[in-house]
Amino acid sequence: MSTVAVPDRGRNRKGAGLGLVAWLAGIVFFLPIAWMALTSFHSEEDAATNPPSFAAALTLDGYREFFGAGGGASPWPSLINSTVASVASTLLVLLLALPAAYALSIRPVKRWTDVLFFFLSTKMLPVVAGLLPIYLFAKNAGMLDNIWLLVLLYTSMNLPIAVWMMHSFLSEIPVAVIEAAQIDGARLPTVLARIIAPMAMPGIAATALICFIFSWNELLFARVLTGVVAETAPVFLTGFITSQGLFLAKVCAASLAISLPVLAAGFAAQDKLVQGLSLGAVK
Repeated sequence: MSTVAVPDRGRNRKGAGLGLVAWLAGIVFFLPIAWMALTSFHSEEDAATNPPSFAAALTLDGYREFFGAGGGASPWPSLINSTVASVASTLLVLLLALPAAYALSIRPVKRWTDVLFFFLSTKMLPVVAGLLPIYLFAKNAGMLDNIWLLVLLYTSMNLPIAVWMMHSFLSEIPVAVIEAAQIDGARLPTVLARIIAPMAMPGIAATALICFIFSWNELLFARVLTGVVAETAPVFLTGFITSQGLFLAKVCAASLAISLPVLAAGFAAQDKLVQGLSLGAVK
């Protein structure tokens, strides 16, 4: 006697409910960004109205002023500094985190859990607590307003979280593959470059994107340790808030323009990011 499968209506309703909640949460998080983008295309008079006007005329004056068309400072040096600091620190983090994660996951050292906890404990210290010692060190070393000081700081700040992420990704790589390569005569640098790195590429991409975002958005150290030469984009953005008032349209235009590199990197690496962050979630 054949049986007919009856769809689980309760499960379908639960899935639809969760989907609706996810959409609502996404809309709530997206609304401030959409509002910022709309305000950036308004004039300062329209942006300052209360309640705000949705039907106000659109203009590119905010972007023209941000890029120095009105005689103001050019943002390109700050954008280049942020790019150099973020990209260079991210590359250094990956070069250091990959062998460290290899030693803690595939070829675990003694008391490797204590090592991981030590890495995590470095993130528990408030950033402002280390600001004065780092400032004094940079001053005595003659490295104030130096972009390479930020590269070193961002590398040290992002390395613990990168090691933790890479450790979880490398733990999913079959040890038999590595042992086979070593039997064929492959040394550790070859194993890392040709075996582990390609297999862990989604995890490496996710780690790189997280480190890049953290470095690009960092403000406190960049604000205190830089001046004119090494000024980064977030520091440049704070210059639009003056004692003469808040130029809302120009601030929104600058915020959107400075956020575009991070959004573009996230969009370009979204498939690798999803694969990396979900690696090991399903056994």
